[in-house]
Amino acid sequence: MNTSELKKFAQWARRTLIEQAGARMSSVLEAGSAERREFPTAVSALEREIRISSEAQVVERAAYIWFNRLSALMFMDANGYTAVHAVSPNEGQTRPALLSDAMAGHIDEALPQKVRERALALLTRSAPSREPEAEAYRLLLVAVCNQWHVVMPFMFEKIADWTELLMPVDLLSSDSILTNMRAVMTEDACQDVEIIGWLYQFYISEKKDQVFAGLKKNQKITAENIPAATQLFTPHWIVRYLVENSLGRLWLLNRPGSKLAERMDYYIAPEEPETDFLKIGKPEEIKVCDPACGSGHMLTYAFDLLHAIYEEEGYEADRIPALILQHNLTGVEIDDRAGALAAFALAMKAAAKLGRRRFLRMEAKPDICVLQNVSFTPAEMQDVAAVVGKDLFTDELRETLGQFEQAKNFGSLIVPKLRDPAETLRVVETRDFGGDLLLKEVQERVVAVLRMAEALSPKYHVVVANPPYMGGKGMNGKLGNFLKDTFGDVKSDLFSAFMVRNTQLALPKGQLGFMTPFVWMFISTYEKLRTFLLKEKTITSLVQLEYSGFDGATVPICTFTVENRNRPDFRGGYIRLSDFRGASNQSPKTLEAIKNNSCGWFYRSKASDFRKIPGEPIVYSATEELLDCFGDLEKIESIANCRAGLTTGDNTIFQRNWTEISQQRMSAGSKTREEAQETGCKWFPCSSGGDFRKWYGNLETVVNWEGDGNEICTFADPDGRLKASPRSREYYFKEGFTWSKISSGKFSPRYMPVGCIFDDTGQSGFPSDELTAIHLAALACSATSQHFLSYISQTLSFNKGDIAKIPVPKDFPEVRDHALKAIALARSDWDAYETSWDFTTLPLLQPDHRADTLEATYTTLRTHWQGMTDEMQRLEEENNRIFIDAYGLQDELTPEVPLNEITLTCNPAYRYGIKNAAAANETRLRADTMAEFLSYAVGCMFGRYSLDTPGLILANQGETLADYLARVPEPSFMPDEDNVIPVLDGDWFPDDITERFRLFLRKTFGEEKFQENLAFVEEALGKDIRKYFTKDFYADHVKRYKKRPLYWMFSSPSGSFNVLIYMHRYQPDTVSVILNDYLRDFRFKLQAHFREQEAVEVSGEASAGEKTKALKEKDRVNKILRELETYERDVLFPLAEAKLTIDLDDGVKTNYPKFGTALAPIKGLSD
Repeated sequence: MNTSELKKFAQWARRTLIEQAGARMSSVLEAGSAERREFPTAVSALEREIRISSEAQVVERAAYIWFNRLSALMFMDANGYTAVHAVSPNEGQTRPALLSDAMAGHIDEALPQKVRERALALLTRSAPSREPEAEAYRLLLVAVCNQWHVVMPFMFEKIADWTELLMPVDLLSSDSILTNMRAVMTEDACQDVEIIGWLYQFYISEKKDQVFAGLKKNQKITAENIPAATQLFTPHWIVRYLVENSLGRLWLLNRPGSKLAERMDYYIAPEEPETDFLKIGKPEEIKVCDPACGSGHMLTYAFDLLHAIYEEEGYEADRIPALILQHNLTGVEIDDRAGALAAFALAMKAAAKLGRRRFLRMEAKPDICVLQNVSFTPAEMQDVAAVVGKDLFTDELRETLGQFEQAKNFGSLIVPKLRDPAETLRVVETRDFGGDLLLKEVQERVVAVLRMAEALSPKYHVVVANPPYMGGKGMNGKLGNFLKDTFGDVKSDLFSAFMVRNTQLALPKGQLGFMTPFVWMFISTYEKLRTFLLKEKTITSLVQLEYSGFDGATVPICTFTVENRNRPDFRGGYIRLSDFRGASNQSPKTLEAIKNNSCGWFYRSKASDFRKIPGEPIVYSATEELLDCFGDLEKIESIANCRAGLTTGDNTIFQRNWTEISQQRMSAGSKTREEAQETGCKWFPCSSGGDFRKWYGNLETVVNWEGDGNEICTFADPDGRLKASPRSREYYFKEGFTWSKISSGKFSPRYMPVGCIFDDTGQSGFPSDELTAIHLAALACSATSQHFLSYISQTLSFNKGDIAKIPVPKDFPEVRDHALKAIALARSDWDAYETSWDFTTLPLLQPDHRADTLEATYTTLRTHWQGMTDEMQRLEEENNRIFIDAYGLQDELTPEVPLNEITLTCNPAYRYGIKNAAAANETRLRADTMAEFLSYAVGCMFGRYSLDTPGLILANQGETLADYLARVPEPSFMPDEDNVIPVLDGDWFPDDITERFRLFLRKTFGEEKFQENLAFVEEALGKDIRKYFTKDFYADHVKRYKKRPLYWMFSSPSGSFNVLIYMHRYQPDTVSVILNDYLRDFRFKLQAHFREQEAVEVSGEASAGEKTKALKEKDRVNKILRELETYERDVLFPLAEAKLTIDLDDGVKTNYPKFGTALAPIKGLSD
């Protein structure tokens, strides 16, 4: 089955059907339309439907009704269930057989005579029509749908109403809905009824995208949009796993000698024979429910398994399908469309077993309860009393009748108060009110409620579901409040509420199956749910999929089965697929684990083990030694305070990259809040998480904490509500350890020096007894902590509560010395790059690494870097060995650390990963090191750095060359005087960036080997210096500074003119300098060059080739001149006149756009 083609078709079909239905509606509703004359009742019904909802909703409904009907007919055609193919042609033909037979004079006599006569009249041209074939076919197709209404009323509602008016107009062309449907619903594809479910999911997929786009705009999911937002087609292998380990398990418990297990590939048998279970006498007794059945995937496989059970018990084959539909299967759904498809899918299962003729004679119908909103006014309750009788009109019944007003919103989560709705239903259905139409209508509504209540009664032996997933942020107000009131302990998501609700639907000792996001297994939000499951229920099996293991879900998934009672020492079977990436691996690896329990990813575990770990996570793979660590040892929370930090309320306002601001406005060494306030500074370092890096680093962000955070603490929305949460202020500026809350899967802890604030993405821990932050950093950076966390929380988020639960060795080992060395190495590496505020000079220029040539210097530096990497690897492994020994975990952990996890930027295996060959990484490292050399050179050109004095020189707003000379009186390399450096493709200015770099290279590595050194730089970069500066430098710079560049590129539309300025040296007249001294000068030089080419063109001495070359050059220059003229007139001149000012405190995101199209665009600047 080609699901990508199905998706493409279903989405196209929805758009096409909506478009056609909308056009038909407009035509039908026109004053004086033919339909108003010929079908006034249907038009009135259409107008009534529009008044109840809206034109858009009616069009949407008509579109899906016809999509369902046509796809159902196509499926039945493909499987031979229709007497004449209704929508597909006979072999060798193109028209539907229904039409081609009629054209030959053969129309099924079972169709109404009027239809037959009208169709023949149209086809013989005895009745006038602009499109006789199309009109005749629509008549016949409607009649066929009405025929099927008798057999399957849930799919084929009687068509004598407004839906016929909105029937698709084009059914016969080469691009019609039917032609395209036939291309994807081939006979092979239609061998499995699950194609209907796939089509439905894909049909609503664009609507789902619209709903989720609305969520991003804080639009809640309304009741009518819940199906689109939550429908998720369950992969067939998971359906098999769930049904086989619930229904199949129950049957095998009752029939140990059954051969059913032979066909249940996904069945995980219990370790020991069981004697205490829910007893089943005969197959008819088994009741299976899917309370969120969607298009019926769980139920159709349950049908297959039940059929095998009946066969095994010796039932006659032609009786089995009706028995299953009559006794065994119930589906509950809020979506009319999905409910109809579920019923159709079960009907097709019966048809496949019975054949067409016996299927048409079968009276049993699928039991799919589609919940409907039903309400009663207080006055109507008096009529209800008359309908049900005083004996039955109890408080429980009264309350139950009021529970379904929001049935489409609350769905199967409704818990009927009435304990025995079946008996009340039986009595009410038998009442006869004769001609009292009012009481009849009330009776119908009461019956509807009682049938829904009956479907939601606790009577099922087996409950299986892929429940809807929806977090509290997406819920509409009524749904959110309902969950708080009814399922308060598990209110955070619909799926968790369904997990509890489904256990209420099942009988004691019943079997349940679920597919859900796997976050409930670990995170604190679902701790009460875990406690409920572990204390009151029994997990019999579970499969944890890999993160990308299910293509259709946007969250990682698990699937599991539960027995509806508590057996704390039952050892369930668990399969962990985390190491097998991709959806295609999940099923085969599950089967492999079931067949071979010693495969390495199959586990046995019991609830009593889970309860040893704080928070009771479902840590089925934990060893006895690991469980003892959790059970016997103190936790980090006993020796440290783990804290979430500052939430500013708007990081765009209150946080900056440290390089954006004036350095005199920043303090990086304050030890207390009081000391910070005394500095008078505005910006202070803030630990904000970041990439995977251990021991030290990721310190790039500063936060506005001026006046002890006065602006943040008083930051409010327009209604006066405070938006910021300055948590844990008592720990600001203290030494500690920090970690990245959001990760790629690996825990990323680092030592945090004195002087830092920390925010929620950079949560932190602080020592509370004799241990220091160094000890805590060593513990956090150990392999043992990563190992413990893999059991505490298997999400991509590491919260303070998770870190606080890490066990601490009984006798804390001596780790301070090697931890200090590791921190020092990581700090040295971090500070070697200009993105660190403690950067002093480029490692290439440090005396320790200098050699005769740049190449030799790089070789020496690379050797040093390798030594750093090797030493860090040794220290990390020593740290791991110490802690592994301290915990006694030698049998499950080794101290080795792979090279790509040695988190030094100078380590190419970490910096670039290990997918590429080592030689390729070395080439890339050399190129990047040369790019960093050029970046530092540009910094020296602007006076940010000096070859003579370490650290920052000009780094405050508005500083000038005079400020530079005050700090570096006799510089060996003089910065640019006017803060404008041309970056042009050609030697137009003697002091452009290329020439200035050549001078810088001579100053740093001497004149003697200048050409050799230049060649090394260009070879490393893969291009000459000028080309690098004009094509790559600015992109590299923007990337290096994370879209907050220090140097700004003024650039004409096509990039013919480019100059760089340093934003810290910007003055209100800087644009005037660019205009007058560079752009106009450049234009003057280009005009002179243009005249030179003109002279060559008319020269009698020039050859034909020279003249042709001159002509081309003249055209090129002319285009540039026109470009620059426009750039000057429309962009640069107005800016020069405006004399704009900037405030570095506002940040690049605010300042850069002030200059509009004068500057080179930065993609993602507004992020």
